Amino acid sequence: MLDDKSILITGGTGSFGAAFTRTILERYRPRRLIVFSRDELKQFEMQQQFSAPQMRWFIGDVRDPARLEQAMREVDVVIHAAALKQVGAAEYNPMECIKTNVHGAENVILAALQNDVEQVIALSTDKAANPISLYGASKLAADKLFVAANNMAGGRRSRFSVVRYGNVVGSRGSVVPYFRQLIASGADHLPITHEQMTRFWITLPQGVEVVLQSLRRMQGGEIFVPKIPSVRIVDLATAMAPGLPRRTIGIRPGEKLHEIMCPADDSHLTLEFDDHFVIRPSIRFHHADMDYSVNRLGERGGPVAQGLVYSSGTNARFLTVDEIRHYNELTRS
Repeated sequence: MLDDKSILITGGTGSFGAAFTRTILERYRPRRLIVFSRDELKQFEMQQQFSAPQMRWFIGDVRDPARLEQAMREVDVVIHAAALKQVGAAEYNPMECIKTNVHGAENVILAALQNDVEQVIALSTDKAANPISLYGASKLAADKLFVAANNMAGGRRSRFSVVRYGNVVGSRGSVVPYFRQLIASGADHLPITHEQMTRFWITLPQGVEVVLQSLRRMQGGEIFVPKIPSVRIVDLATAMAPGLPRRTIGIRPGEKLHEIMCPADDSHLTLEFDDHFVIRPSIRFHHADMDYSVNRLGERGGPVAQGLVYSSGTNARFLTVDEIRHYNELTRS
């Protein structure tokens, strides 16, 4: 699928970018694999891990449209992973969040169209569904931009889709490494925001697989939502430090008690497949009348019940304490 393709990853030095790069180099023979990010130190560190001749290292920011356009020359596939992702930081630095997550998304789209990039997948978040945080709202705006970009493509080959999933186990700045740090430093308790809090749970390799499958499945305009388990925050604390007391500190600015990936208001647009949902675009594209019930792999999906909500709090599957430990151990390898 990606043999002899030129691939660019924005935010490529992040947790996802490193995992995606490793998988691509192990499975495929890309013509070029471009890591695009603004952090020269992270690029230097990542270069120590990946020295394949196909690798290219571009310093740049998604806020800079000219640099993006230059970086995407002769690129076939773009994975847009760059974002400001810390909920609290976005609440306190709203203008910076908008510049990266919304204007940056617009710049990626325009650069891809200018260079006739074949496929673009944007990484989203469960926080974009019925958002209450600025981070979630900015990602919802970005999702809308990427869906609507299919109308802007005109006669070009460019197609744009979105992948939305939940908390990535062990990613930088997430709760698992934070709890590990507290435990290692001899903390006398673990801080819990709320005893009833739940989150969707996915490992980095699983996230990479979802993106690769979405590249195979996409027609353009879909939001792909994988079916993944949920975790109770109290079970996570028990799995990581069973003898350590918990202290409830309250929900932080912009946080929800439970996350949603398919909201009720989109249920009339939502199709269910064996291992994922697809949220169809609410707008009609001028160049084609897509049948999203059958994807490019020939897989078939059907409509969900009106009012269906895919929520971490009412999910059909929750990880047990032992399963959580197993997931956490996978992040150490």
